[in-house]
Amino acid sequence: MTELTSAITSYWDAAADAFDDEPDHGLRADHTHAAWERLLRAWAPSRPADILDLGCGTGSLSALLAVAGHRVTGVDLAPRMIEQARAKFAGAGLAGRFLVGDAVVPPVGDDRFDMLLCRHLIWTLPDPHAALRGWVARLRANGRLVLIEGRWGEAGQSGQPYVPGAESLPWGFGVTAADLADAVRPLVADVRVEPLSGDPDLWGRPVGDERYALIARV
Repeated sequence: MTELTSAITSYWDAAADAFDDEPDHGLRADHTHAAWERLLRAWAPSRPADILDLGCGTGSLSALLAVAGHRVTGVDLAPRMIEQARAKFAGAGLAGRFLVGDAVVPPVGDDRFDMLLCRHLIWTLPDPHAALRGWVARLRANGRLVLIEGRWGEAGQSGQPYVPGAESLPWGFGVTAADLADAVRPLVADVRVEPLSGDPDLWGRPVGDERYALIARV
């Protein structure tokens, strides 16, 4: 584990206990829960599918997918996040598999998936282009890649990395939809982008930075 990876792991481990206090993380408000449920229903296959949730955090989106009948595997670098996700599933009586590991090379062996979901993760990666290539390779034919990302206005304005060394990350303050689409397009059959900034229900408040979902099919 590199020094930067260790710092990132420690950061998210420390954030795990309070992670769900953010409206779009815990989905505790009914309108926020319903907004994410609606989006995931539109993006996921209509019938039960194998879904890989990378950077799953405390498993809130994984839980929505499991409730919809999908078979979910969640991966996160931070052990405390995985503990929270497992507890969330156990408390709700949901079935799911949660693994501690690097989302760039998820510890799932040769498993392939019908959908790969990743929310607010790619900006933390040292080599996002390599990650994208690896993720696409884990999808079955006609599989879906769903990336929920953004360009973080507050971080970009301050110019301060969130952990020491993060200033070296290619997309350390987020990535625009145009740049991410350019990176994904050569790897897939088609790409579309859905803007998400204009729906405050998703975030628990109005946001002024760029937030979106990129949906691709292989």
